[in-house]
Amino acid sequence: MGTDEDASDRAKDAARMTQGSSTLRRVARIGFVVLGVLHILIGAAAISIGVGGGGKADQGGAMEQLRHSAIGGLVLVVVATALAALAVWRIADAMLASAAEDATKWGRRLKNLGIAAVYLVLAGIAVVYAAGGRADPSQSSQTLSARILSAPGGEILLVVIGLTVVAVGGGFVVSAITRSFTKELRMPPGTRRAGIELFGVVGYLAKGVAVALTGVLFVIASVTEDPHKAAGLDAALRGITALPYGPALLCAVGAGLVAYGVFCIARARYERM
Repeated sequence: MGTDEDASDRAKDAARMTQGSSTLRRVARIGFVVLGVLHILIGAAAISIGVGGGGKADQGGAMEQLRHSAIGGLVLVVVATALAALAVWRIADAMLASAAEDATKWGRRLKNLGIAAVYLVLAGIAVVYAAGGRADPSQSSQTLSARILSAPGGEILLVVIGLTVVAVGGGFVVSAITRSFTKELRMPPGTRRAGIELFGVVGYLAKGVAVALTGVLFVIASVTEDPHKAAGLDAALRGITALPYGPALLCAVGAGLVAYGVFCIARARYERM
């Protein structure tokens, strides 16, 4: 029993040292800028699709655009490094949250670990593109769905996954309505505060819609037993065009994702770290 407690104390000490690293915090703040740029590129692609243009409105499409820049390989290495640092910071925060004496400790812990996992996946995609390869998030979603559907009880599991993703999207919407995202920031006074809140509200709403629609596709894939329906963010956003006033709605969501990107860039300076 004592050994387990000692190991736990050592892990917490390591987490505190990690969060106390000024170098890690600086690189992690760059990670917020990276997230902002990625969302701006995805939002711009969504707007392009909405007005009848081309593009791929997902993480892979954004990485592809970065690779085509003059120093694309170097940029993607920076992207991967910054996102990995941001993931490490979230993991350290999760470890410390587990020791907190409050009712929300496990919720905070799971949230941070989930976010860290997303950052690590994005960092991995950046590494693949930096090395000259390709990583198609839509194809990955379809492959995962196919494997789940082939397992016993797979249809139920895929519905659960889809509904979980929808709930995550709903969480973004709730954060927009309650403006709870401001608790994670050292908000500046005056017009800067108002601007950050505006971009945050609009961005969180758009992000919530995009994430929720991605989850809906998983549910549809389960109901139809067709893994190709779970085609990821790009397909979810393109699906908006089938709605009444769909192209205009897609442009609005795309603009909201751009706003979320601007908000992420602001977080690089004002995040509590």
